[in-house]
Formats: sequence, structure tokens, C-alpha cells
Amino acid sequence: MPVMADERAARELLRSVVGVRAAEMYETLGFLAIEDPGGEYGYLIYPQRPIISYDARSHELLMEYCVRFREDDRIRLPDADDVLAKWMALSWDEAHILGIANLDHVGTQLDPEMVRRDLTALRQWQK
Repeated sequence: MPVMADERAARELLRSVVGVRAAEMYETLGFLAIEDPGGEYGYLIYPQRPIISYDARSHELLMEYCVRFREDDRIRLPDADDVLAKWMALSWDEAHILGIANLDHVGTQLDPEMVRRDLTALRQWQK
């Protein structure tokens, strides 16, 4: 499927902010992943979907954090802009974004088996 102009521009901005390797992750896997510096937990950042937290050591899925970034109530951001907004919020003020997010157990919005497959794909991609 062709990438629309707005999404193409959003991907260029994403690449300029998060770097080439992370942008390649998004383009290949369809999400971004970040882990804390201590390697204890991480997040999968999906476009237009909840952020998923996981235990980086055991890969146990922890929680869904629902946050939305919109230009207004009628227009949703291009997918790459949505992912970038979540990445920036987590990278710059993790406690704040998690504090205002709607919190759900994994499986409320996203299929846990899909998320586990994504974690496996992430590990393979990182190698």
C-alpha cells in the first residue's frame, strides 16, 4: 500500500528526531520500542493504539497505557506523528505521560498474543 504524503512527511520527521535505526524499526515492524537505561522494563509504541509496557528481562506484558495526540477532535495525526508524540512524551517526561494515561490490563485493546509476537519480532530484528 502506498504511503500518503502526510505519513511520508511524518516518517521523515520521525527519522530526524529518533534516528535512522529507530526509524528503520518503525518502518520494518510497525512500532517503536524503547527500554529504560537499566534494562528492567520497556515500551512498545504503536500508532493510534495503546502503549504497552513489558518486563525487559522476562518479556512479561505489564499494562496498556492509552493516550491520544490529536490536532483536534475530528482529525487524527498521521501514524508516524502519533508514534513520535508518544516516544517524545515517554523519553522526556515518562512519569507525567503515564500518570495521565488511561491504564488497562494487557488484552483490553490489544491481543496479548499479537504483542508477544511483536516482542519476538523485535528481538529478532535487533539481532
